[in-house]
Amino acid sequence: MDNGGCDFSPMEQTIKEDIHHVITALQNNVAAMGNENYCLLGNFEKIKEDFLSIEMKAATFYLNCYLSPFTDKYSELSACVQNMSKLKHGGLIVIQREDSLHSLMKPGIPIGAELTHSLLESIFFPGNPLHDGAVLVYQNQIVSAANVLPLSDRYIGEKKLGTRHRAALGLSEQSDALVLVVSEETGRVSFAIGGNLHPIITHGTI
Repeated sequence: MDNGGCDFSPMEQTIKEDIHHVITALQNNVAAMGNENYCLLGNFEKIKEDFLSIEMKAATFYLNCYLSPFTDKYSELSACVQNMSKLKHGGLIVIQREDSLHSLMKPGIPIGAELTHSLLESIFFPGNPLHDGAVLVYQNQIVSAANVLPLSDRYIGEKKLGTRHRAALGLSEQSDALVLVVSEETGRVSFAIGGNLHPIITHGTI
């Protein structure tokens, strides 16, 4: 998938170093397995956390790369999801890229305004009539709100996903759209692209 021409070299070096640390930790666990007084479980939990941290760093970097050719408003989008994450306000933001989305979405309420983080946050404020649907962003504009997206059925019975996350996956399975999701249960932020969901770094996860 096109990374938007971003320079991956500095991030690549950071990720390589983090992976080497995880490999070292795994090797230390293997070496200690002969010790009957040594319990691996706590170390496995730490290694899982380290892997998640690596994934978040890479996903946060790539998010900007995926968005930059299609909107100049990355900083506004980032500020929006960071603020919503702190408040645990749920949100679903579709960034249209090259594919048309008209046939895939049930249209909501036209907005037609310049994208700002304050406007996005107000749309998703609890109690706002528009907060339950998805906002559609095209280039630097908020096109509409309260849109309904197709739901993915890939994870039914496999893992518990909320409606917003299934909607994000559903649209990303059928188009090249990038969909940002803020969980109102945990405040965690993810983005869906190509039918996959990636967690990104927020102030609460750094």
